[in-house]
Amino acid sequence: MQNIAEFRIIGRVGKITEHDKVTKVSVAANYNRQENGEWITDTHWNEVTVFGKLIERAAKSQKGDLVHITGRVRQNSYDAPEGKRYTVELIADGFAVLAKGSEDRD
Repeated sequence: MQNIAEFRIIGRVGKITEHDKVTKVSVAANYNRQENGEWITDTHWNEVTVFGKLIERAAKSQKGDLVHITGRVRQNSYDAPEGKRYTVELIADGFAVLAKGSEDRD
């Protein structure tokens, strides 16, 4: 059996940054938690790396759009002057716009 690390995010697009052969999409996802008996919503920002044909789909989305992104998790490491550094990348395998920002907002 193959081992996998995958993710699914349903959230709002914050920023889209286009680079040479890759696009980075910042997506906000909300999580509820209780603090002192009251429910609080925390927003977490996730940066997703988009390659290939999915770049075209990501380019059609705009800030505020509700998107559904699935993909795989990849951990990298590199040597820095301070010692070994670790990063985690979220790499998209699927990208869909669920609702345009203006259509789904009150």
